[in-house]
Amino acid sequence: MITTMTTTGQVRHELVRTGLGELTVVVGTVADGAADEHDVLLGIYFPGHWTLPDVATFGPRRTGEPLVAETARQLQEYLAGERRDFDLPVELRGGDFYRRVWAVLREIGYGERTTYGQIAARLGTSAQPVGRAVGANPVSVVVPCHRVVGSDGSLTGYAGGIERKRALLELEEPGPASRGALF
Repeated sequence: MITTMTTTGQVRHELVRTGLGELTVVVGTVADGAADEHDVLLGIYFPGHWTLPDVATFGPRRTGEPLVAETARQLQEYLAGERRDFDLPVELRGGDFYRRVWAVLREIGYGERTTYGQIAARLGTSAQPVGRAVGANPVSVVVPCHRVVGSDGSLTGYAGGIERKRALLELEEPGPASRGALF
């Protein structure tokens, strides 16, 4: 579920150990216009993430956050080859164009790949701004930017590193050899 609600300012983060390394998971509390507030996933960042925002925006480090625990559980299931889709409340922060690109990313199925050019053609733009938007994706893996490759099928930039991108794509390849490769 993708939301477009406003974070109430209660942003916090926690470190989660996975087969991809220790990830920083950022969550925030949003209001849906009524008195109801709930938590949403705002970011998942790798060690050495090259589009890492200012960590001061992550809020305090807290442990025991239910949404972080659920995110970790679903990531572990995915990395073990037991999950293909994520069912997490996500708020994607960015301009309209970036959010349009990220919406297209969410449509790329498990084991599928697309190119920057194909996304650009779909959105009526060029590949370069699509590449910037893909690279700025704040919710790695859950919003599957790793499934976007170069026009010749080559592995191009990935904020978490090309080796992680390769590992994620190999995990999603059909066949028993890839199942559980990262966990």
